[in-house]
Amino acid sequence: MAWVFSLSAECGTKQSEAQQFAQYFNEISWVISNGRHSQCRAESFQDIEENWWCRVCPSGISEIGIDTPESAYLMTEIGILLYQSLRFAPPFRYALVGMEVDEFRTYSELIEEPALVFPGLVLAEAVWQATGASSIFRLFSLGYVWKPYEGEVYRPLLASPDLKKKPDELLREVIFFKGGITPHSKYQTVRYSRQKRSPFTYLNQSAIFREKASALYLSKSKN
Repeated sequence: MAWVFSLSAECGTKQSEAQQFAQYFNEISWVISNGRHSQCRAESFQDIEENWWCRVCPSGISEIGIDTPESAYLMTEIGILLYQSLRFAPPFRYALVGMEVDEFRTYSELIEEPALVFPGLVLAEAVWQATGASSIFRLFSLGYVWKPYEGEVYRPLLASPDLKKKPDELLREVIFFKGGITPHSKYQTVRYSRQKRSPFTYLNQSAIFREKASALYLSKSKN
C-alpha cells in the first residue's frame, strides 16, 4: 500500500476554486537537494460535507512512508517548498502538509474541535476567527495564519519490521542481577539488587577528598 505525502487544501463549496488551486500547483516543480526533479501533481475531490479539496502530490519521494532519515529530510525539504508556494496560491480555507493528510478534518469537524491543532496547519483568517482565534497561530501570508511547520520525522520502531518486535522481546527477556535472577514481567515487580557501598562515598572514591580529610585530621591532632 502506498503512503502519500501531500499538501491537502480545503477550498470551500465551489468546485471552480479547487480547480483553480489545482491548476496553480500543476505548474510548479523544483530541483531538490539530491539533484532530482520534483513535479507537483494536483487533483480536486469532494468530501462528505460536499466541500471541495485539492490534493497536491510532489514526485521524487518515497511512496512507502518515512522509511529512512534521508526520506524524512527530503519530505521536510519538499514540505517547506510546498508551504512557500502556498503563500501565493489561489484562495482556500485551510491546508496541511504531511503523510496521509487527505480530508484530515472536514470544515465542521475543524470548527467543533478547535483544540486539535496540527503543526503546519494554515487557516484563512475567517476560519481562524471561527475556531476561536487561538494565539498559537502566527502570520503566514496576507489573510492567513498558521501553526509553524515542524517537518517530517523518521521513527525507526514504526519503519522497521525487525525493530518493531524488539520492545516485545525486551519485555520477555530475563534480566540478570548479582543478587539473583528476576523475570521482567508486567505481572511481577522487578527487584533490583545493589552492591553495598561505604557510607562516605566521596571520601572512598575521590583522591581530592581523601587528601582534604587527612589534612583536617593532622590539623586537629596538632591542636
